Amino acid sequence: MKFFKGFFIALQFFTAVPVRRELPMDAEHLGKAVQAFPLLGMFQGIIYAVLLYLLKEFTPFSHLAVAFFLWLVTILLTGGIHLDGWIDASDAYFSYGSKEKRLEIMKDPRTGAFGVLSVIVLLSCRLFFIFEITENSSLLTFVFIAAIPFFSKCVMGVLLVKVPSAKKEGMAAMFQQAVSPKLVLIYPVFIILFTALVVFLNEKVIGVLILLLAAASCYLLCRRKALNWFGGITGDVLGASVEGTEIVLWMTLWLLHYFVMD
Repeated sequence: MKFFKGFFIALQFFTAVPVRRELPMDAEHLGKAVQAFPLLGMFQGIIYAVLLYLLKEFTPFSHLAVAFFLWLVTILLTGGIHLDGWIDASDAYFSYGSKEKRLEIMKDPRTGAFGVLSVIVLLSCRLFFIFEITENSSLLTFVFIAAIPFFSKCVMGVLLVKVPSAKKEGMAAMFQQAVSPKLVLIYPVFIILFTALVVFLNEKVIGVLILLLAAASCYLLCRRKALNWFGGITGDVLGASVEGTEIVLWMTLWLLHYFVMD
């Protein structure tokens, strides 16, 4: 029961899905929320995959329209919370100031030119990758699309418990004070179960391994940059890590369609 409450806490914090109930915010339930991050990502990914299937099979829409609707849902489902982190972190990074100055910039509610430009590039790349990936989709395409937010939420969870917070307040600090590194030991179990699903479907496991390697590389890069640029993680840095990981995974899946899944 506590795990399910943790899932709904994560759903309430990181998506636009209305959760119309008061949930406990004690340390134990916040810890369960962190454990449920991968399942939250899989929930998002299943929505993407099902939507893509319904649009392709049961509507007269063009391929461009189908790709656009899927792209739009990837934004709307999260309520833009991770995109906000991407914008703020981009503004802070491109200021080329000190760590303290960058943290101050991320607090500023105003959006700078670099934040606007970075989110335009990010969303344009995502639309391009979605368009090309879904042009000749197979069962494996649907499975791997579901895996993209699954892996990105794994990266977010590991960053949260493994990288110190840059501030003593904020969402990241609130979660971090309630969790321990042991909580993410359940993540490999989720990954193994997902890999077993791909094997059950008689599909190519190499694709899972490549996506996992890409996600692990994103974790190492995000960890290093968070420490070097900001002195640790913040809510905005975590949001940026999710968006950055997902665009790398979309790109990886796009490349897989050319070199592995053809």
